[in-house]
Amino acid sequence: MSAPTLIESKEKELGSLHDILGFHIRLAHGAVYRHFTETFADLDLTQKQVSALWVVAENPGISQVDIGTRLRMDRATTMTIVNRLRERGYVRREQSETDRRKHELFITPDGEEALVEAKRCIEEHEAWLKSRFTEDEIEKLVEMLARIHD
Repeated sequence: MSAPTLIESKEKELGSLHDILGFHIRLAHGAVYRHFTETFADLDLTQKQVSALWVVAENPGISQVDIGTRLRMDRATTMTIVNRLRERGYVRREQSETDRRKHELFITPDGEEALVEAKRCIEEHEAWLKSRFTEDEIEKLVEMLARIHD
């Protein structure tokens, strides 16, 4: 009788929990989140803050509401993130010239520097993550995950 494979050992450890898809998604999310956090420790930025900063950089003058919509975040979360980025001097808020009720967001030079460093960290994180899959698997995985979040 041969020794059990790693997968067989895990199946035995988890019992019927091994068959729960959501459980595996949660474990995968946890592993990705831990690695992201470790990779970004020196930057002191969260995933959501980096995403918001990136959206502002690529869409000068975007509104806070539009950031939340694009990143699928509620208003309170978006406000907290934008306020944190403003406190750090990474974005500035200006009143819209066309709609006085609306504020527009712009990245600052300090924000641009932080984003360059964040993108370097993302490249490192993505390389770690993608090293587990072939190019075809990555394409298929993104397609399958999009079925869940879209």
